[in-house]
Amino acid sequence: MSGRMTGKRLRMTGKSLFNGSEDASRIRSAYVIQQDILLPTLTVRETLTYAAHLRLPSSVNENEREQLVEEVILELSLKEAANTPIGNHAHKGCSGGEKRRTSIGVQLLSNPSLLWLDEPTTGLDSTSAFQVIKTLQDLARKGRTIIVTIHQPRSEIWDLFDNVILLSRGNPAYAGSAADCLPYFAKLGHEMPPFTNPAEYLIDVVSIDNRSEEAERVAQERVGRVVEAWRIHCSSTFDEKDGNTTVVKPREKAPRANNTSLVQQTRVLTARTWTVTIRDPMGMFGSLVEAVGMAIITGWIFLQLDGSLSGIRSRQGALYNAAALQGYLILLYETYRLTTDIQLFDEETRQGVVSVPAFLISRRLARFLIEDIPVPLIFSVIYYFFCGFSADGAQFMTFFGTILLQQYIAVCFATVCVAVSRDFAGASLVANLGYTLQSMACGYFIQSNTIPVYVRWTKWTAYVFYAFGALCANEFTGSFYDCPFEGGRSNPACKEYDGDFVMDSLGFPDNWIWRPILALVGFAIAFYIGAGVLLKFWNAEIAMARARPSNKDASAGKEKMGERAPEGVRTIDIRLEGYGLDVEKRSLRQRWTKHILNPLTADFQPGSLNVIMGPSGSGKTSLLNSMAMRLKDDTSTRYKHFGTMSMNGSVPSQDVVHSICSFVTQDDDALLASLTVRETLRYAAGLRLPKWMSKEQKTQKAEEILMKMGLKDCADNLIGNDLVKGISGGEKRRVTIAVQILTEPRVLLLDEPLSGLDAFTALSIMDVLRGLAQEGRTLIVTIHQPRSDLFVHFGNILLLARGGNPIYAGAASNMLMYFAAQGYECPRHVNPADFALDLITVDLQHETKEATSREKVRKLIESWNTDMIPIARTGSITTPAELGNMAREPTSLASAYSILIRRATKNLFRQPEILIARIMQVVGLGIVISLYFAPLKYDYFSVQNRLGFLIEIAPLYFVGMLNNIAVYPTERDVFYRDYDDGIYSVEAFFLTYISITIPFEIISCLIFSVLATFAVGLNRDAQTYFIIAFNAFCITSCGESLGIAFNTLFTHTGFSVNCMSVFLSVASVMGGVMSLDIPTFLQAWNHLSPIKWAIGNMAPYTLRGLEFTCQDWQRVNGQCPIETGEQVLHLYKLNGNPGLNIMALGICAVVYRFLAYVVLKVVKERWLGRLWSKLGGGKKKEQVGQTARGERSVDEMVA
Repeated sequence: MSGRMTGKRLRMTGKSLFNGSEDASRIRSAYVIQQDILLPTLTVRETLTYAAHLRLPSSVNENEREQLVEEVILELSLKEAANTPIGNHAHKGCSGGEKRRTSIGVQLLSNPSLLWLDEPTTGLDSTSAFQVIKTLQDLARKGRTIIVTIHQPRSEIWDLFDNVILLSRGNPAYAGSAADCLPYFAKLGHEMPPFTNPAEYLIDVVSIDNRSEEAERVAQERVGRVVEAWRIHCSSTFDEKDGNTTVVKPREKAPRANNTSLVQQTRVLTARTWTVTIRDPMGMFGSLVEAVGMAIITGWIFLQLDGSLSGIRSRQGALYNAAALQGYLILLYETYRLTTDIQLFDEETRQGVVSVPAFLISRRLARFLIEDIPVPLIFSVIYYFFCGFSADGAQFMTFFGTILLQQYIAVCFATVCVAVSRDFAGASLVANLGYTLQSMACGYFIQSNTIPVYVRWTKWTAYVFYAFGALCANEFTGSFYDCPFEGGRSNPACKEYDGDFVMDSLGFPDNWIWRPILALVGFAIAFYIGAGVLLKFWNAEIAMARARPSNKDASAGKEKMGERAPEGVRTIDIRLEGYGLDVEKRSLRQRWTKHILNPLTADFQPGSLNVIMGPSGSGKTSLLNSMAMRLKDDTSTRYKHFGTMSMNGSVPSQDVVHSICSFVTQDDDALLASLTVRETLRYAAGLRLPKWMSKEQKTQKAEEILMKMGLKDCADNLIGNDLVKGISGGEKRRVTIAVQILTEPRVLLLDEPLSGLDAFTALSIMDVLRGLAQEGRTLIVTIHQPRSDLFVHFGNILLLARGGNPIYAGAASNMLMYFAAQGYECPRHVNPADFALDLITVDLQHETKEATSREKVRKLIESWNTDMIPIARTGSITTPAELGNMAREPTSLASAYSILIRRATKNLFRQPEILIARIMQVVGLGIVISLYFAPLKYDYFSVQNRLGFLIEIAPLYFVGMLNNIAVYPTERDVFYRDYDDGIYSVEAFFLTYISITIPFEIISCLIFSVLATFAVGLNRDAQTYFIIAFNAFCITSCGESLGIAFNTLFTHTGFSVNCMSVFLSVASVMGGVMSLDIPTFLQAWNHLSPIKWAIGNMAPYTLRGLEFTCQDWQRVNGQCPIETGEQVLHLYKLNGNPGLNIMALGICAVVYRFLAYVVLKVVKERWLGRLWSKLGGGKKKEQVGQTARGERSVDEMVA
């Protein structure tokens, strides 16, 4: 309806009219999507402030903007979270509900006439949900049009509705006045029982229960009658103007007028980008590490170059390193960073609040003083003087100016790459092939005048050609180096020491300094303009996933499988005694502690649903994570636990907790996007169910759970992700729950399992959970908006006020009596859960109500006494040994590997963009090499060309890294979740990953060798072919291994890219061609580089026995400077044993992969953390903190 969907596969019928017109572009509208796309480092207030400046017209002054922001903060009850960072999965910030309200606030600030909201109450507690809908009703009463989709409205929210559209699987069941809805359904024979939530009742009527064949048949008949009745009602009620249904093409997205000027947008975006950048220390530190690391290490490699022939050739390598490699590293990092940042830009562009020019200009203005100038300046100062270039000020400024322009060209070209492809795999493919073309045509690896004529023109389109040319002209023009013969320039024997001769040998024109610098300025401008055009007209679309039907429907008609009867029902009582949690945050300058949970005592018993309730920000998720022992310390965060958690009176170890507890997280990021629902559950069953079950039994169990969770209709649909539309958010939620309940664990912790689900689905899932609880399992659930008919099924309830303060912990049946004794009587027909949440929530919308409600909550906190909780009863297990016997064993290596390899293969082959990128990264490099180097000749220029060919194989090191970044982070995140559940081992994941990636490396390297050997013109024999293929494979494999290691050590992928890029660049420079005199210390480290061993074996195999010719002007004392391949090997010190170098390269590839495994093993099994604990690290501080923790007053807790 809003015109946000585009695509050739989209087919719409009918019309959407806005004030009688199909053109919605003239109406000021806003759209709240289901996903919260927010910047994690900004606070709530900053997010809303920037949104106000972008969305409100310039006629609104600064004071009015600030006032509107504060009003929205109060209206959405965000006052206490106003100065809290949004946060993300890596850095804790706002709760899910607070993020949801912030997203709504961002759209409210645009003051729209028409407001679309897709599930605005998902993730909100019932009190917050009611306040949000009440706010929307107030806006509607002021003349605005509000259209909301909603899943589980509480009964009071139903009373706020004016008009309702009720849908059942895309079919309208009712559309009209909310007041007439219930009478209409009563006429159809669906009379609502008294004291029932109308919304829940109506959703139950139009929902289809597909958990059994009989229930599904009855529901389909009922819903069919309802839908047909509405169709008949419409045909008799509405006077249709056109009897025929009109099929229309999807509307072209009309350009929306921005409320703010380009100058205003640029100013706001610049300020926002500046703030986000300086609050990303890992990103900034990564950029500086890259600049300083590259400058120092490569400067050390080229340290104080002399004027000998080897020094002159090393100068060329040093200048190429500055002109090309430094810019390449910036290109890779900016490409990665943009693939993350572009999501917010795409959404703000769809909303018409940000223009392409403002985005592009602000991005560079914000980073002008913190990245764009410092990075090239630091690199230039260190590198220039390390290498020993001329101390002339003008020459240095020319050098710095060229590096600065390369920096801007790199970031502009990265923007072009991301404009072409939004995912990193595609964008990095464009960037890598683009850079490869640049490096070929630059005149270093292949003499620019000997490039084949059909691609020689590309040197004029290669910015690296101009940058390398400008630096060479700056260094060599007019220079004369240390000729050992007398006579200086006049002696023909000193010709090779003349800088002008070097320029001629490289093939650069005369007077080649200012012209290439002007060309570089043109490139930077052209790339940015090109990026702007692509971003403007090449819109990012969400692809629609196709169903992947299986051969048969195994879920139909299945009866409950008979399981091996346990020897006895073994139950687990969980008791929290004085349980609290603080988090200590550390930075370079300061250390501070935030209180998450104040000491609480509570019991959670088996056999019933134990529920934790509280408003957003009350610490519910943190409590569950803490109980599941999933809070991990890192360099900036340390968690401090207080009190005890016992199971049947015994304190369990971390291994026992991980084994007997299953944990359903709030998000669904552990699902593989390219698998169907059925496949996901079957693979999960294979991995999680006990080994005594047969494959058929596991498959049957997966189908049973699929039916129980109501997933039959979407069983063969792909999960999907942000780029590929798959199943709905509610269906993903059910799949996540289904995966965890497959094993029917003894203890099941569920964090917001009903978030994003409609009322009927929520009820059906709660039925499943109740069934699990009645089997003697201990279920602990956090819940925001429970249905009114669910409360009677609750066992124990823990109520938490904001700030982690306990208000009630005990039997649900006693809760209302307890509050009545405190003077708070629950009205007879009010949902008790909604009543409790309203009671313990501070009303932040109005100052007078805030003071009253804050005082009420303070009294409730003071009134609660942990002595009211009786000592926990002892279950059937009483000893730690018996607890340990219940531990779930991980799947064996062989079984896990068999399942994981099938899952990974299927997931990978359904992502064609990654498959293409993986193969084309290597094959594309081979194609470019063959275009530029074929055919290799035997003249003097061919010496440079043949060595350039060898060093051009080194970029496969980068290719391996890029292939890893495109796949590994996603696979790693899924593995981390499975590992936390104790499903399979590090070895199983690692073997699966290398088994999936190595075949692609082998195939692509064999194709590469065909191009590099036969097309380029090396010896056309089997030995040369397999030597090149083996070298290509080992180099690529080492790059992939480094990717595994760095992306395991650092979850910040951008920082990993920077660190790896420096490492790989240094290895390329020290390969033996670019630098001929490497310092002794670095030569030792160079033995760890696969590039050294690769060039060390390929050079002898490809150069020995060759004879070179030259032209008369190139002769020195009547002879060619280099006449044989052996002379080349001697000059470059490459005349070693090629067989030993090949063996060393193979060993290097194996060692790199083994070290990657060790890093993964150390990180996941937390060897260093365990060692620190054994040494007693941090115990003293924790004891001090615990003492201080107990002295906090109630007033501090409420505040």
